[in-house]
Amino acid sequence: MKPLTAVPPRAALATTALALAALTAVLALTVLYGGYFSDPVGLFGWYAVGWALFTVALLALRRVPPRRAAWLIVAGAVAVTVTGLLGPPRTSTDSYRYAWDGRVQSAGVSPYDHPPQDPALVRLRDPWLFPAGAACQGPDLARIPPGDGVLHCTRINRPAVHTIYPPVAEAYFLAVDRLSPVGARHKPLQTGAALISLGVTGVLLVILRRRGEDLRKAAYWAWCPAVPLEAVNNAHVDVLGVLLAVAGLGLVASRALPRRAAGGVLIGAAIATKLMPAVVLPGALSGVRRVRDAAAVLLPAAAFTLLSYVPYVLLSHGSVFGYLGGYVDEEGYDDPSSGSRYSLLRLVLPGTWAFPVLLVIIAAVSLYVMWRGNPRRPWSGALLVTGWSFLLLTPGYPWYALLLIALVALDGRWEWLGIPLAGAAVYVLAPTLRFHPSLSTIAYGAAAALVLVMSGVRRRAAAEAVSDPATPSRH
Repeated sequence: MKPLTAVPPRAALATTALALAALTAVLALTVLYGGYFSDPVGLFGWYAVGWALFTVALLALRRVPPRRAAWLIVAGAVAVTVTGLLGPPRTSTDSYRYAWDGRVQSAGVSPYDHPPQDPALVRLRDPWLFPAGAACQGPDLARIPPGDGVLHCTRINRPAVHTIYPPVAEAYFLAVDRLSPVGARHKPLQTGAALISLGVTGVLLVILRRRGEDLRKAAYWAWCPAVPLEAVNNAHVDVLGVLLAVAGLGLVASRALPRRAAGGVLIGAAIATKLMPAVVLPGALSGVRRVRDAAAVLLPAAAFTLLSYVPYVLLSHGSVFGYLGGYVDEEGYDDPSSGSRYSLLRLVLPGTWAFPVLLVIIAAVSLYVMWRGNPRRPWSGALLVTGWSFLLLTPGYPWYALLLIALVALDGRWEWLGIPLAGAAVYVLAPTLRFHPSLSTIAYGAAAALVLVMSGVRRRAAAEAVSDPATPSRH
């Protein structure tokens, strides 16, 4: 990230601060607006304004001298993050499941043994999670079997199925429940997510500083609208996986085997939080030529992931994988003809070919990263694998892309940020368009076009720099 023109530092700082103030105000209004069920088009309009101001803030930051950027990035991160705390979760009910899983564990019961509506756990139900009677109004409430002639419902989605979350996530839910004051409801999970998201900003700054890179890249995460909306307001546990994965990649970049092994442990913890961070493993093996170097990362990661399940296996009477298989079926990952899954691949391929072709492409990208990747920059390869996985899978949940945003902040290739914006468009507008597959095709198609165009621009700039060493490099 290079300064655009020579601008007085005070003027550049003032411009950036003004852009940040506008971004913070819009994010606050977005959280307070709600509208997911009543006015999704209007809500996405607020999203779009937020992303536009995010872009303006990033452009203004490019005029700020790098040595003065750190405090501005942190201040902006705090302001942006706090906006997510201004209201209850607006577009997702996942955190209510987190709160329930934590409460169940505090009572000494495995979260994998009973679905929320199981009568065996009636004694643990809090009224705010399980309303009854006239309080059972609203599209975000799921009805559950009564048992006493009174209408009962819950804020928890899919109340008839077992939890899906891996053991590190469950341990986090338990810790939040134990630390929460009585009657705190959703706020402790949002507060925990806010602290973790700020922790990600801190880790990014530490890694960039130690490597002598431009600290301003951390703003891609610190100021991104998806962070306060998905990581904080909706309190998605993905943010914990992001923190662990980023810290792990920072350690893996070291040549010292003990540090690489510690990085492997953290990546294993990230996988045991949400599974999705497994996509960074090819990046963690960038440029590895010796078996012992690969084993230094893979063995600790695998060992931690497996060992983290042991306490829950001993505590549980059923499967610790919960609803994972059912979720895969529900989301259409095994049925290319359903919903908007694999929408870009289905433009050019028969539906039945989509999944096999996806596997081949991701395997090829992973092998390329492991063979040609820079071992000192494992996040670059991780971004490539993660980004193409999203473009080919075309997921409908924007919080999945939190990991990708953090990788962009380490690597600097901003064009991949089109993916979380595409995911937000699909998720917010889908209820109005009834999950019309063309919406996914348009949104992710635009994101893919941006990546391809900018990749071509970067390759051309690199070729020019090689042919003319006097040409300044562009990053």
